[in-house]
Amino acid sequence: MMQHFPILSIMVLFFGAFLNGIFGGKNAKARKIIVLASIFLSFLMVVAMTGPVMLEGQIISYWLGNWEPAMGFAFGIGLEVDAVGLFFGLIISTAVLVSGLYSFEYMSHDDALGYYYTLYLMLGGGVLGLVFSGCLFNIFVMVEIMTFSAVALTAFRNEKYGALEAAFKYLVVGSIGSTSVLVGTILLYNQTHTLNLAQIASILPSVSNGVTAVAFGFLFVGFATKAFLFPFQPLAADAHAVAPSSISVLISGVLTKTGVYGIIRLVYVLYQSMNLGPVKTLVVFIGTLSMFICVTMALAQHDFKRLLAFHSISQVGYVITAVGLSTALGVAGGLYHAMNHTLFKSLLFLTAGAVLHQTDTTNLDELGGLSKRMPKTTVLFLIGAASISGLPPFNGFASKWMIYQATFEAAAAQNNFGFALVGIIEMLTSVLTLASFIKVTQSVFFGQMPKKWENVKEVGNGMIIPMGILAALCVITGVAPSAVEKYLLAPATSAVYSVGKYINAMMGEGFAEGVSLSSETVAVDLGRSGYWNPLAWLALLGILLFGAFVAFVLLRKEAKTKESEAAEMFGSVDEKFEPFFSGERAEFSQVGGSDMFWGFKKVMRPYLDFMHDAHSGVVNDYVRWAVECLALVLLYCVLCGL
Repeated sequence: MMQHFPILSIMVLFFGAFLNGIFGGKNAKARKIIVLASIFLSFLMVVAMTGPVMLEGQIISYWLGNWEPAMGFAFGIGLEVDAVGLFFGLIISTAVLVSGLYSFEYMSHDDALGYYYTLYLMLGGGVLGLVFSGCLFNIFVMVEIMTFSAVALTAFRNEKYGALEAAFKYLVVGSIGSTSVLVGTILLYNQTHTLNLAQIASILPSVSNGVTAVAFGFLFVGFATKAFLFPFQPLAADAHAVAPSSISVLISGVLTKTGVYGIIRLVYVLYQSMNLGPVKTLVVFIGTLSMFICVTMALAQHDFKRLLAFHSISQVGYVITAVGLSTALGVAGGLYHAMNHTLFKSLLFLTAGAVLHQTDTTNLDELGGLSKRMPKTTVLFLIGAASISGLPPFNGFASKWMIYQATFEAAAAQNNFGFALVGIIEMLTSVLTLASFIKVTQSVFFGQMPKKWENVKEVGNGMIIPMGILAALCVITGVAPSAVEKYLLAPATSAVYSVGKYINAMMGEGFAEGVSLSSETVAVDLGRSGYWNPLAWLALLGILLFGAFVAFVLLRKEAKTKESEAAEMFGSVDEKFEPFFSGERAEFSQVGGSDMFWGFKKVMRPYLDFMHDAHSGVVNDYVRWAVECLALVLLYCVLCGL
């Protein structure tokens, strides 16, 4: 029965979309039952595969229609679930489940929910089908399903200013990415005469030529588009700004992972080329650019969701950079951060959705003081903000520490100053990320509350509980890294390198003879540096928080004492003369999103002005970026002979 779980976990979502299209349009109860049954059944079947795949090291293969390979050739469409595919499957099914639960309350005031949930289930089925697919053309089909579903869901609230425009940009530039995947697939089929990933991986090393180098370029750019890597990051910002927050979870936490997964399969399995210097340089360069440029763009944003969108791509840049190091520790760190990114970024988008749901705005300059009215959302946001900023003991710190360690170890082992510079940029990006979320925390949840938000209330449990699940996972995966390493990272990292095992599981034992990469298990020691002790960091954080609380109480007491002394000497003290406000009344002293870190923005003004002009919002410019990027990557691949 277990061998049928890959196809069933996908089809239950597609079949749920079909049933919802028939029965869920007007019947809310039927719609809820169908959606809940679909996402829960899919999630349970994916989780059920962790035993044989993650713990026992099996690879589950499934041939549609029992069209198994004949005479050493793959004719049918196959699904193949190894540890790395299941790792991404767990990420995807968790995000789909939590976002679906959140949607029931969050989307309750919207119309046409039958269409929403049909597209939602189609999107979930598409992304899960992609990571479980063992056929390159089937990957393209799933790319198309998820892209068009995401475009439609981006425009779902079409009365919102910019929704249709953002969806159109996503459609046009996303189609360039999809077309690149298709062209790369055609070129590989021309050279190998098969579409099966395992068989292509067994043939490709012996037929490497200019055509396969061009195919590599097309596929790399196609998957990079789906991950919204530089220079495709404007699509994410525009889409997230207008899409429902429940859909932002899937675009940020799920769709980007299909791009990451595609790049891993491309460079480690199909081409087995991550030991080549030009490939390392390309992957690390694109990841580093995405990481740094997007964090600087985030710091300059005035909209909550656009800020989160740029941070999402910045964090994906960490993942790609780590994967590009071509070391076991780098791959493990990248996978760890990919999982953590889905957890903390989904949590942050859901908290932004809660703020939008209650205030109808995400403008940082209009918000403030919501911690007084939405304390639960505030606490959950702070957990997500601490996680993405890399503060211990949350999960972002654990994975970023692995990436730092892997980067500097690679720099030392290869005597590569470039990797050392990348490590410095990684740490600088974390500092800027923390600064950005200090800005959001102040602008949205603390500071002076505008009078129009005095009647704002906390969101209901239907939204709090899904956010709480993600917050709990952010803590658990941070304080229990050994369990994460043992049950998830080590099997998935080993699977990335076990190309021979992947080929043999699909094509038959012995088929992978001569494949260059080893099928041996790769050991990954997460804690060997000795610096990551979650209990010690948790104790340190507790001490710091207690110290901050004591300092706050003492300073508050001292301020009241001085105010009383002044009142005795001069009579009643008017609030406008209180030293904190420098002569201004309290309601005019709010530090808005535009004001914080103005010094940084002043110093970086030429760069930020250039980036502002480059992000013109004109789809023609973004198409030009895509075409130029594709041309440069193709030229690079041909010149380097990949």
